[in-house]
Amino acid sequence: MNRLIASLSLLVILSLACALQPASTAQTPSVPSGSVLFQDDFSKPITGWDRLQAAEGVMDYDAGGYRMLVNSLQTNFWSTPRLDLTDTRIEVDSGKIGGPDENRIGVICRFNGSDYYFFLVSSDGFYAIGVYTGGKGVLLGQSEMQPSQNIKTGLAVNHLRADCIGNTLTFYVNGFQVAQAQDSTLTKGDVGLLAGTFSTPGVDVVFDNFVVLQP
Repeated sequence: MNRLIASLSLLVILSLACALQPASTAQTPSVPSGSVLFQDDFSKPITGWDRLQAAEGVMDYDAGGYRMLVNSLQTNFWSTPRLDLTDTRIEVDSGKIGGPDENRIGVICRFNGSDYYFFLVSSDGFYAIGVYTGGKGVLLGQSEMQPSQNIKTGLAVNHLRADCIGNTLTFYVNGFQVAQAQDSTLTKGDVGLLAGTFSTPGVDVVFDNFVVLQP
């Protein structure tokens, strides 16, 4: 499967709630390493994530998880809990529950209202780190998504971890480091979840056990 940089220049759908709700204050330097900055098991639908029901898809709390169903082609959905952070370690369990294996499943950091860093896997075993800025996605340290045997494929759960520390972005899947890149474009912002499609609609993903730690 060929996944070129150009495939990441996407139509992105985001609910209006993102622009209407204020962000919380960034963490202070005195927070000890390993401290929990935010966590959510999605058991209660009152923690600030987007709730979208549209022809293009769904973003909502669902059966103790957070579901993203993307029905449009070449489209990313993302959602955030509206935080304002600098250095972060993000972890989440993610799994495909329907749709094509050629998909995007991941987390984002330093979202500033339009731009963000992304850490992605696909259900056919590929990964990527990149930055979305100026309406265009660019991979960092790779020209296309790369395969990894550490990614569980098909209807399986993967544990994702993304470290955004200074200019260094590091991606772990199921406890194994799969990629690292350097970039100084973004310095602070929100964290969140992402799911998207390539050439086939119907990507259906559920997330659980989302936690953000002080590195």
